[in-house]
Amino acid sequence: MADSPELDNVEPSCTAEEHSPERSPRPFVDDASLERASRLFRAIGEPSRLRILSRLAQGEMCVTELAASEGESLSTISQRLRVLRSENIIVRRRRGKHINYGLADQHVMDLVFNALAHATERPAAVKDRRGDSESD
Repeated sequence: MADSPELDNVEPSCTAEEHSPERSPRPFVDDASLERASRLFRAIGEPSRLRILSRLAQGEMCVTELAASEGESLSTISQRLRVLRSENIIVRRRRGKHINYGLADQHVMDLVFNALAHATERPAAVKDRRGDSESD
């Protein structure tokens, strides 16, 4: 939802005392977990790494296959894989002389699919003060 200049200057119309104790903010996760999640989003947030993840969501691939599908050098793909591996987003598995890469787990698969689905959906119409939607 886009920020409205009118909403930026609005003072809160309630106080903390008005809210029930059940709604008081409690830490959802610890600081270390927040930092790890932030690093995960930074690693996923680069388009070329996200593209690799979307390929790996379809199944394991080796560096050579990824390089060919991306039209990039082996060293470039290896660097991107190193970043993803350092954040435990992908795993590698040896198959004979080949090392295949795949998504670490279902959580990563869900993150990739949800991010791409969200990015491709049409934004909901935002209602203005009169109740008309901006897309009308």
